[in-house]
Amino acid sequence: MNVDYVSAVSSGTAALHLALEALEIGQGDAVLVPDFTFVATANVVEIQKARTVLVDVDTTTYNMCPDKLEETIVNYNFEEQLKAIIVVHEFGAPADMSRIMAIAKKYNLYVIEDAACALGAYHNNQHVGTFGDIGCFSFHPRKSITTGEGGALITNNKKLASKIELLRNHGLKRDENGLIDVVMPGYNYRMTDFQAILGIHQLKTFQENLVKRSLLVDNYFNELSNIENIKLPRNIEGHAWQSFMIILNDKLNRSLLIEKLYDNKIEAGQGAQAISKLSYFNERYKNNYLKNSNSEILAKKGLVLPLNNTMNTADIKYICLSLGVVIKVGDL
Repeated sequence: MNVDYVSAVSSGTAALHLALEALEIGQGDAVLVPDFTFVATANVVEIQKARTVLVDVDTTTYNMCPDKLEETIVNYNFEEQLKAIIVVHEFGAPADMSRIMAIAKKYNLYVIEDAACALGAYHNNQHVGTFGDIGCFSFHPRKSITTGEGGALITNNKKLASKIELLRNHGLKRDENGLIDVVMPGYNYRMTDFQAILGIHQLKTFQENLVKRSLLVDNYFNELSNIENIKLPRNIEGHAWQSFMIILNDKLNRSLLIEKLYDNKIEAGQGAQAISKLSYFNERYKNNYLKNSNSEILAKKGLVLPLNNTMNTADIKYICLSLGVVIKVGDL
């Protein structure tokens, strides 16, 4: 990634938490978060006792919409001070970091990149995670590199990197004699040696696997292009394709479709959540959240299809044929 500092940690959520801690974001602050994401992105803001401010997303990239971001900032009227943006590169699709960074600079906001799904993704030939103040990655089993659990933070800021290193390991420092001192309270967020060994070996074939995922996705686009009542994602440059999600027409019942695909030995499921519709956030913020959002549509009608490095073109053909048959037969 051509980045100066990397800290390996125990999970992608730990990475996000440490990013907020390192930037000293907490009570009295507010953080802008995309409404369509895994809940960890918003949970860490709540853990820090800051306000979560949700921003709607684009219906074709599934990422935070820059226009909606600036609109949300301009119309913000709560007592907590806006301090940061957490940008999610959803499913490996690079967000429009050129515009988002310009907005962040205009309003003097930190930028944390949640690149949990986006190892290998690029925007304008620059690896995602390297645009903002801190980039966060995950090595959960669903990711294109996995350490069982695990994550990493990256930054070019030496001061932030030093603070992250302390926070992830109990606030410990050792002197020249190896004696331990504690200079601040910290967490046990280190990656284990066992996890690291798993990840290091996968790095050797990672670029090759990225190419393979891209070819599999090309097959998906070809095979799905003639199936009615579905909408395909935008095939944007620099996409890492950690997951492949389509959007179902209103007339299709996703739960029933998942069930029928499973009968054909095909596992499919919901992509991400609309944070604004989750019970905790809906209750905590009452009527302050989004109504009739793109995020809500994606959460209700998004369907993630299988995609991993062990698959081949025959697998894609079978999945798409099965999906087409199930949709054509109806009763959904």
